[in-house]
Amino acid sequence: MPENDFTEERARLVQEIEAYAFHTGERTGRKSFDPRVMNAIGRVPRHEFVPREIRRFSYINRPLPIGMDATISQPFIVALMTDLAEIAPTANVLEIGTGAGYQAAVLSLLAERVASVEINERLEEAARNRLARLGFKNIATKVGDGYYGWADKGKFDAILVTSAPELIPPPLIEQLAPGGRMVIPTGLPDAQKLMVVMRNPQGRLITTEVLEVAFSQLQRAGHA
Repeated sequence: MPENDFTEERARLVQEIEAYAFHTGERTGRKSFDPRVMNAIGRVPRHEFVPREIRRFSYINRPLPIGMDATISQPFIVALMTDLAEIAPTANVLEIGTGAGYQAAVLSLLAERVASVEINERLEEAARNRLARLGFKNIATKVGDGYYGWADKGKFDAILVTSAPELIPPPLIEQLAPGGRMVIPTGLPDAQKLMVVMRNPQGRLITTEVLEVAFSQLQRAGHA
């Protein structure tokens, strides 16, 4: 008997995200998301990115544990952050915090290139192997301290950070291309805000607060 591909569950999740976007639009400024983003959410098999024993929960709109004290983000938040990044098909995108690889997979369907940095070596290896097995070919991953980004990959048109530093890391600001957008949660654990940092074509930074969020803190190399 073939394994469930969760096609119906995936379609329902897309509908739920769209409804949630509409009802939270006054807070986020976005009552609907780009159809390209929603198409990517609908295409990525989230059940492949969670442990087998909890796959039946894959398309519930909530974060799920993936082991090693890590989680896969709530699908609505993945969609929101991706939409806020306004990713063009030619974009060079940086993700900080590969985790299971789900957000990178979504980004890969929208951008030309995705670079993803993960501080946990075991998570990075598992995500790299998973993404390759699923056929995502335009994603590069590495083990590293996400605070410093990935300068060797050039300037980025979009940067998404999936864990929260207290302050926006200056190296990430430096790696943001003119016209680029960074979507990042920042602040103390009990007072985090999702922020959009845009570098306009003249190089000036414009920062916008979107909504209150609760992310795990950005882990740093050599820090407890």
